[in-house]
Amino acid sequence: MQTKGINHLALVCRDMAETVAFYTGALGMPLVKTVALPDGGQHFFFDCGGSSLLAFFWWPDSPPEAPGIASVKAFPTEPKTAVGSMNHVAFHLDESELEASVARLQAAGVHVSVPMVVNHDDSPMGVARDLHEGVWVRSVYFRDPNGIMLEYAAVLRDFRPDDVAHEPARAVELAVA
Repeated sequence: MQTKGINHLALVCRDMAETVAFYTGALGMPLVKTVALPDGGQHFFFDCGGSSLLAFFWWPDSPPEAPGIASVKAFPTEPKTAVGSMNHVAFHLDESELEASVARLQAAGVHVSVPMVVNHDDSPMGVARDLHEGVWVRSVYFRDPNGIMLEYAAVLRDFRPDDVAHEPARAVELAVA
């Protein structure tokens, strides 16, 4: 068996109408399927490009959001989330569109966490002020109305064997057992 990529990522929203307005309006993602759930909830799907979908559940009695546990509390200063949580969703975007995406998001009233494009590289800090040949992805970060961290990411090159250069870490409890 071999998967063919992500079909959809299913998240939970606080208000479906607000979520539809944001994803169709601010981000331009077509709403392609709506489902009324038997328990009174809803499940809506957006086309996020590349044959992938982003889906949202809504229930009138969902627990409230939990920043710092189930979602990013403050990017980039407090990016950690709990084990099993969804940290953020990154959408492919052409590099030529990154700079203009900041202006479009701000014009739509969307707060951009870092009002510039972030250059990710392999330096000890993981980011560079300026674009250079070691930058492998450039990103713009922002939130949806539900507090979900989103990213526009432009990968600048294909991955190479030397991009896998670290041994996976082991939790202390697992290493002792």
